[in-house]
Amino acid sequence: MENFDILFVDDDREILDLVEKYLSRFGYNIHVVDNAMEAMDMVSAGNYGIVFTDYKMPEVDGLELLSTIKEYKPETVVVVVTGHGTMESAIDAMRFGSYDFIQKPFKLDVLKIIIDRVYEEKKLAKENFLLRSRLTPRHRYASLIGLNLKMQEIYEIIDRMKADSPDVLIQGEVGTGKELTARVIHETGARSKAPFVTVKCESFSNGSSGSKSLDKLIGLLESAAGGTLFMDEIGACSPDLQKTLFRMLQTRAISHAGKEGTVAVETRIIASTRGDLDDAISAGKMDPDLLHHLKAVHIKMPALRQRKEDICPLIISFLDRVNRTKPKKIGGISTRAMDVMLAYHWPGNIIELENVIERAYAMDVETTIRYRDLPSDIKAFGKISRIK
Repeated sequence: MENFDILFVDDDREILDLVEKYLSRFGYNIHVVDNAMEAMDMVSAGNYGIVFTDYKMPEVDGLELLSTIKEYKPETVVVVVTGHGTMESAIDAMRFGSYDFIQKPFKLDVLKIIIDRVYEEKKLAKENFLLRSRLTPRHRYASLIGLNLKMQEIYEIIDRMKADSPDVLIQGEVGTGKELTARVIHETGARSKAPFVTVKCESFSNGSSGSKSLDKLIGLLESAAGGTLFMDEIGACSPDLQKTLFRMLQTRAISHAGKEGTVAVETRIIASTRGDLDDAISAGKMDPDLLHHLKAVHIKMPALRQRKEDICPLIISFLDRVNRTKPKKIGGISTRAMDVMLAYHWPGNIIELENVIERAYAMDVETTIRYRDLPSDIKAFGKISRIK
């Protein structure tokens, strides 16, 4: 890679030799050093695209090296390599700006994957292609948090539709962040100054007649004029109301009962569903025309069990948010508790994870969330995992 030097810092010479031999085979400009003090001098004098640093080293550790690099060479990407099971150090590293973290023992091809990804990101930024999205912190997009590739794809979808404000369908399980994603779409787009209105579509079918449901829909569209109406669980609307909504979106006009003429619909619709779309059509719960219209921009929210690498940054975010409002602070999570949480299947997704953190504050946990502080179902899962 032309003009892209790599520095690997570790006090274990055997690891340095393995890394140097492996990366040299692919033509990388790899430099290795066995102490952080010499690494600081090299970074100060050189121009490294990426620095890998071990967390625990004598005299000066990897966290101090990370902090120094971010202070004086903020454009340099730093990846922290942590000892096996030390999730607290991974959390600290991300707080101080680590691009990613790798746990020992690691496979050498993981280094190549990260290097190639960083190289491509820097290349794209230099060429000014998708520059704004690449300058957004990699672990989050506005209020959305996630390192997972599926989350990165969602960030780019949101970026691409900022100016056009199309109608959108967001699909995902309960607790995956569908409404939060809709808010981010609204708040980062051209309609951000206009209202964001939400409605649970079950409310249209709670004993309301067709005319009352239509009046309610028209009222919501008017209250969100120029902005966004988020329709949660669009399949809960009656088939007739869905057909009416489709016609409104096609013509961008509303006809009021008992009134002459039409009123322009200036509201963007973001709809959500947690079910399978084909099943919803087969069961008659989803109008195919409306679905086809909304699917022009279709966002699929991944379940938390499909994005385990996001559990750590999500926990950091929840802790930081709650710590700002509480006199008693929680700084982290024990290794055993983190291991169980990483292995757990999270049927309630992000909401369930957030509830675990908030529950710890409610239980007056001191300083660190430990295994004993976890909810009983998660602890039971941890016991089963240990038996296996």
